[in-house]
Amino acid sequence: MPAILVIAHPGHELRVHGWLETTRPEVWVLTDGSGRSGRSRLDSTTRVLEATGGTRGSVYGHMTDGDLYNAVLNSEHDAFTTLVDDLADALMRDGVDCIAGDAEEGYNPAHDICRLVINAATMLVNRRSDKQVRNYDFTLVGAPDRWAEKAGADSLRLHLDDAAFARKLSAARNYPELHAEVEGALNGAGNGPLRDHSDLAERSRSAYGVTETNNFRIECLRPVNSHLHPPFANQPFYEEYGERQVKAGHYSHVLRYREHMLPLAATLEDHVKRNS
Repeated sequence: MPAILVIAHPGHELRVHGWLETTRPEVWVLTDGSGRSGRSRLDSTTRVLEATGGTRGSVYGHMTDGDLYNAVLNSEHDAFTTLVDDLADALMRDGVDCIAGDAEEGYNPAHDICRLVINAATMLVNRRSDKQVRNYDFTLVGAPDRWAEKAGADSLRLHLDDAAFARKLSAARNYPELHAEVEGALNGAGNGPLRDHSDLAERSRSAYGVTETNNFRIECLRPVNSHLHPPFANQPFYEEYGERQVKAGHYSHVLRYREHMLPLAATLEDHVKRNS
């Protein structure tokens, strides 16, 4: 059945490379992945999709990371309600059976925003139609196989054979913009952007764990009970990292959970209620 993959940044598709090959979904990418570098990663993701049989969705890196963050910081929520409507229309028009995308982990706000959009679109469709779209997430931090044994019977678990695993590793190692991150993940060195913040690196290791190559042989897509209230009782990781980035002069404002993310979630929830 048709499937859609929705990711915040180009490169996230590498985490589910085996699933890409077997499902060949339509892939939506919210940003171009340029970050502070200003260099888009879309061409590299396009090569991955060409090799796996995936197709580009109607939303494919239309925003820069800065565009996305500024829209949330400035409460420009129309950009996200429009995205929800476009995704819901695609799900219904194409008879999509399942949707998958970034998990909500409190690590990067763009990842969590992506999850809010997916959940809102899925809720809209499932309220409008007798046919229910199955909603899955996959983690982007730490070892994906750590969830495989904990995931329920409704999860999608792939154990890649040697050939499929080799193709996945080759795709990751030939993604130039993510070279440092990929090598760090495969060699247990952790997240490269945190190397100048030893305390944050330790917090990340404690919360998300460390990885080595064989962890990525397993892919686990977990069923999501769609919700629009990010479940963080404490300060999420991205706030503390954002404070460091502002202090270093890279950004002017910190994107915060209560001040920015919760109002966006409330807007999307109201949008779903009014349009169901």
